[in-house]
Amino acid sequence: MKFLFPIAQRIFYAIALLIAVLVLNFSMLHLAPGDIADTIAQASGGADAEVIEQIRKDYGLDQPFYIQLLKYIGNVLAFDLGHSFFYNQPVTDLILEKLPATLLLVITAQILALIVGVLLGVFSARNPNGLASYVVTFLALFGYAAPVFWTGILLLIAFSLKIPLFPVAGMIDVTVEGGFFARAADIALHLVLPVITLASIFLALYSRLCRASMLEVLGSDYVRTAKAKGLAEREVVFKHALKNALSPVVTLAGLQFSAVVSGAVLVETVFSWPGLGTLALQSIIARDTPTILGILFFSAFVVIVGNLLTDLVLRLIDPRVGSKA
Repeated sequence: MKFLFPIAQRIFYAIALLIAVLVLNFSMLHLAPGDIADTIAQASGGADAEVIEQIRKDYGLDQPFYIQLLKYIGNVLAFDLGHSFFYNQPVTDLILEKLPATLLLVITAQILALIVGVLLGVFSARNPNGLASYVVTFLALFGYAAPVFWTGILLLIAFSLKIPLFPVAGMIDVTVEGGFFARAADIALHLVLPVITLASIFLALYSRLCRASMLEVLGSDYVRTAKAKGLAEREVVFKHALKNALSPVVTLAGLQFSAVVSGAVLVETVFSWPGLGTLALQSIIARDTPTILGILFFSAFVVIVGNLLTDLVLRLIDPRVGSKA
């Protein structure tokens, strides 16, 4: 019961936050100049004021703001994210169509950043004054400081143009023939550069935090006691110290999930990756408000669920988190 109540409380807060995000996104987009009527008029080569007004009436844009907002909230609560003006299909279908590509990119990049970041942090913490530790620190700071789109462009120039090891853009090569494994290998080949680009900045964060956390844990009394008992250094580091040092890293990974999703927009644009980021960019250019709102709402939902899952993982890793709640 002590475990379930804090989780139920956080779910309640998450629902309230989603509604607040929904209202804020809708308000911000409607404060921006222009709407879908202007876009349709521009696409058709121009239109007079009466035609534009009729378009607004057809799409319900002539109604007061609060009525549009209440209708939109009601539709979302009924699991209806609206209809795309630009793509002429339900927004939910568009998101579900692009979602697998974005999830593949984001989850792979997050896993890579966590594994490599933790290993680099542990490696540098075992010998904090050695040359390897300084190299890891330099690479971490460089990865954190470099803009993600700049890193992506450099990787494209180096490993797609100068040394053609990986594809330039896209997710699949339509000329590839074969079964499941051939297709999977082709997708994996297209995935390498986008994943490295997206993971670079978060790898830097995780390695620095893991290093600092490991240094603190390695200086604690119970670690010194374990060493005094004659336990092997590898067992002390990975079995005793690392488990307690992972809590802040897992917390940061959950908090940074929103940054991973937003970073995917830039990465997908650079590599023409057919995910939600590319869809969002095209919808913004077309002023397709329902699609933009749907993507923003879905992104907020994913981030909030990610934070809830992070809280659950922390309670499993460190039972003291649950006792403090």
